Amino acid sequence: MGVVKCSQESSAPVDLLYRLAKDVESFPEIMPDVESVEILERDGPRTISRWVGVVKQLGRKLRWTEQDQWDDERRVCSFEQIEGDYDVYKGTWTFSERADGGSLVEMEIEVEINVPLVGALLKSLVMKLTRQNAEGMLEALARKAEAQAS
Repeated sequence: MGVVKCSQESSAPVDLLYRLAKDVESFPEIMPDVESVEILERDGPRTISRWVGVVKQLGRKLRWTEQDQWDDERRVCSFEQIEGDYDVYKGTWTFSERADGGSLVEMEIEVEINVPLVGALLKSLVMKLTRQNAEGMLEALARKAEAQAS
């Protein structure tokens, strides 16, 4: 299993960035590797969503259903795949306010996917693509929040 950690600073207020992150169904608009996100259930702080991601390098789509647990007071989201193509896919987002009024979002993702006959090469690629995707998502959210804040 691998762990990806990344972060992104933004000049936008943390409450705006957090609110945009909770709007996961809009992610296909800002992330080219996400084909679709469908909300299956919203129950207070818990959201269940079905995702389809595109792995262009492999000519393949990944599908998973995840459960997100949003803690509005602490501005933290814990997420975990409940079914899908990953063997393990879970992590946390943490949103904090910077001293200058901007924000910082930090993400940690544990990921494992096993595909027979491909092994270590694919695992290395999956980790690289997971990092690129997470960084791209955080950058896209920051840009969207900054555009709305100005």
